Amino acid sequence: MVGQNRRAVVLVSGGLDSTTCLAMAGGEGFDLFALSFRYGQRHGVEIEAAKKVAKAFGVKEHLILDVPLGQIGGSALTAAIEVPKDVSVEQMKSRIPVTYVPARNTVFLSLALAWGETLGAADIFLGVNAMDYSGYPDCRPEYIQSFEKMANLALKECVEGRSCIRIHAPLIHMSKAQIIKTGVALGVDYSLTHSCYDPDPDGRACGRCDSCILRKRGFADAFLPDPTQYVVR
Repeated sequence: MVGQNRRAVVLVSGGLDSTTCLAMAGGEGFDLFALSFRYGQRHGVEIEAAKKVAKAFGVKEHLILDVPLGQIGGSALTAAIEVPKDVSVEQMKSRIPVTYVPARNTVFLSLALAWGETLGAADIFLGVNAMDYSGYPDCRPEYIQSFEKMANLALKECVEGRSCIRIHAPLIHMSKAQIIKTGVALGVDYSLTHSCYDPDPDGRACGRCDSCILRKRGFADAFLPDPTQYVVR
């Protein structure tokens, strides 16, 4: 990759974690290239949030790709499967939930590699977390390490000795409260972000899915106000 410049591809979903990750990459001095996906998810709220986040951070380019994971199905996020509600955090950690999207991070990271190779960007950031999370296997440190090893065997620029891919997962060992505090220190406006798996037609968060529960607990543990608009029950 010509010149080994300070470009980074950052996976941006519009959620709390990926937005914090984008802020951290910017704080390290990288030129930011945001990558988001329409993958057949059950709502478009998160893509609109991703657009707002990318604009707020002044990214060099925001690429939104269509990836038809909805045609594969197998997840409550992409198929007619009920999103779990009111699950305790302890239960979340005991199983891989139906909101897991088969091979999602592998697909997304592969496309980030492809775009990064054309941009001359050897650094890829994603906001996966192995602490406060819903048990997804592609959020574990060993997965990230293995993907990085594979990436350096797969790309022309790496094989020919001009590049070394680095997969950054700076949130992976942080609690949700630590993530939020880090983002606030970097100037993140969390009112721009969206985490809910099952928002209402007006885009308000349900407050009851795994993602909402973890988000609410994170703000509470950080002793900071949660700017999310939740459905009033």
